[in-house]
Amino acid sequence: MNDFMLDEQGRALQDKAREFVKNDVDSEYLRRMDRDEIRFPRQLYEGYAKHHLLGLRFPIAYGGQATSWVNECASMGEVGALGMAAGCAYVMPSIVGEALNAFGSEEQKQRYLKPMLAGKLVSAEALTEPRGGSDFFGASSRAEDKGDHFVVRGMKRFIVGAEGADYFLAYVRTNLADDAPAQQRISAMIIDRGPGVEVKYLYGLMGTRGGGTGRVVFRDVKVPKANLIGPLHGGAMVFHTMMIPERLCSAAPCTGMMQACIDVAMSYADRRKAFGAPIRKFQAVSFMIAKAQMLLDASQAMIYQAARAADCGAPNVRRIVSETKKFVTEAAWDVANLAMQITGGIGYTDVYPIERAVRDTRLAQIWTGTNEVMSAMIQHDLYQEFRASRGRYRDFEGDAMHADDSEKIFDDDDMWKVYDLQK
Repeated sequence: MNDFMLDEQGRALQDKAREFVKNDVDSEYLRRMDRDEIRFPRQLYEGYAKHHLLGLRFPIAYGGQATSWVNECASMGEVGALGMAAGCAYVMPSIVGEALNAFGSEEQKQRYLKPMLAGKLVSAEALTEPRGGSDFFGASSRAEDKGDHFVVRGMKRFIVGAEGADYFLAYVRTNLADDAPAQQRISAMIIDRGPGVEVKYLYGLMGTRGGGTGRVVFRDVKVPKANLIGPLHGGAMVFHTMMIPERLCSAAPCTGMMQACIDVAMSYADRRKAFGAPIRKFQAVSFMIAKAQMLLDASQAMIYQAARAADCGAPNVRRIVSETKKFVTEAAWDVANLAMQITGGIGYTDVYPIERAVRDTRLAQIWTGTNEVMSAMIQHDLYQEFRASRGRYRDFEGDAMHADDSEKIFDDDDMWKVYDLQK
């Protein structure tokens, strides 16, 4: 995030995150993650906590810094230079912590939120199921009510951080009636890793390796009623709130990777010579660098807007964060590919980290809701805003040269009305 977008606290937190990323993370550790020799970066996660960088916007009483979304997104941008897997480990406390902070009891905050921000517990959000990813209300994982506890049975997959998680924020069906309305079927609950919880790290991922992505199976797991997050059958309400951190936390780290790719590409273009001159002197290359920087600046502006909307509870915040997630993750993909194009053949090898950036940024367009789902939500929310704001702005349509309705035909009834008038 550009410094002028931040307040004094934000600049200090951004500087702290930047120094940690620059000086405290061993390159070989990141290489071991990418080789899948490290299945979850717990050492790195504990480093975030040691420097008080986790869950920055949560209350100080639980280990946060009581800061804004704007400032936390700035820190996420710095961490993004470490790659998607390291970034996912960094943002997961912000995602799961949102549910605990907004809907959790004091006992839940003391038991789960506080030790998570201290780096003593690792969390993961268990949402996606084998039968469907975006079909949230179609979840088939079930929790049977047994009085003072539930018995949970089901399967989740593609769960980021599953390998290292000590507990899961899981969405499961609790209203088992066949005619239950979609938005009253699901509950959110904390499921501790223990008897009946089986985690397997089994995916050969294209990128984002070392982040602990795995499958989670719940085999008749006993979950106390006290572990409900929000009301019974209130998972839709929890998830609606969770859309904000999920999408902001997907977008913000991407800017760090974009900046890193641009830095490598510019350094290469300044040193690599062809036809007797540095290749940055050639328009084909310099225009790609200009485009990459433009995409980064636009991405930071959108993140700032979305973070400000979240901070003030703007009524259209869901649309704004959905737009931001879609735009920024696609921009990150474009920037990584531009950097590879600038570096040419050598950029396609592991001599440079650009190839890892390309592999990593591809996931950003899929996780926490595909970008196609983002488009569906954007247009849905936008039409609601459009209908609500009619009459608020100038009637631009009325400025047409022939502004009468005689030729505005939208269906068959309109066509015959026009015809009858003309007669």
